[in-house]
Amino acid sequence: MITRNSTILKELQKVIIIVISTLVMAVGLNTFLIPADVFSNGATGVAQLLAALFPLSTGAFLLLVNIPIALLGWYKVGKLFTFYSFLHVALTTFFLEIVPVNAPSEDILLNAVFGGVITAMGAAFPLKWGASAGGLDIVALVLARFSDRPVGTYFFMLNGIIVLAAGLLFNWESALYTLLAVYVSSRVIDTIHTRHVKVTAMIVTKQPDVLREAIHQHITRGITRIPAKGGYDYSEKEVLMIVITRYELFALREVIEEVDPSAFTNIVTTTEIFGMFRKDN
Repeated sequence: MITRNSTILKELQKVIIIVISTLVMAVGLNTFLIPADVFSNGATGVAQLLAALFPLSTGAFLLLVNIPIALLGWYKVGKLFTFYSFLHVALTTFFLEIVPVNAPSEDILLNAVFGGVITAMGAAFPLKWGASAGGLDIVALVLARFSDRPVGTYFFMLNGIIVLAAGLLFNWESALYTLLAVYVSSRVIDTIHTRHVKVTAMIVTKQPDVLREAIHQHITRGITRIPAKGGYDYSEKEVLMIVITRYELFALREVIEEVDPSAFTNIVTTTEIFGMFRKDN
């Protein structure tokens, strides 16, 4: 079982990752995207749009936009996940207020590319540690849980609204550069943490009932139970097969390590699925 000290150490590491990531994201926004009037993806892009229309800073709007989203995530996604995601938002707001807005180049293309890369790094690393940059990530995840469509579909649709709004409210050149920044960000995030790809986890365990219940407390996905027998000791076991997104992989690993650390888990990339993709299946 996981000791208390190791759990505290893991949570401390997660907080350090989030602090560094939020500083990186604030630098990407204030140094590249905001001075060039290029908008980021997700809730950060929404905050930029609002800041361009109303007399409040991007950081202030980022915090305000994420308050109702955090409440949604708290009840629909998970309390710990939402807490760390909102911590990411709060720290990003803080760093946005203290990092100076100063572009090293007037080239919009360079600002869009480098801004997209740097902000994506700030958003991707928390994903590997079971958190997110908050905002539309949580909205997309909640929407995906009520349909068979992947998280990426909703994330693309929500970001498409931001690009369209940038074109309608400002100019289409800003919208096109915003689209470029969003594309660069998505490629970087996919490189660091491919959150939109489904995987199949096959968990060989001697505690199927306890482990199944623990997984369902954290992940809203169906589980298929397959009888199995040990090849060496002939002990009775079960294989729990579950299809999840990589977005949820960290949470699954945490549950398995806590409930049955002796379980054997094989993670396989899933190309395509048919049928329902929810807990009630």
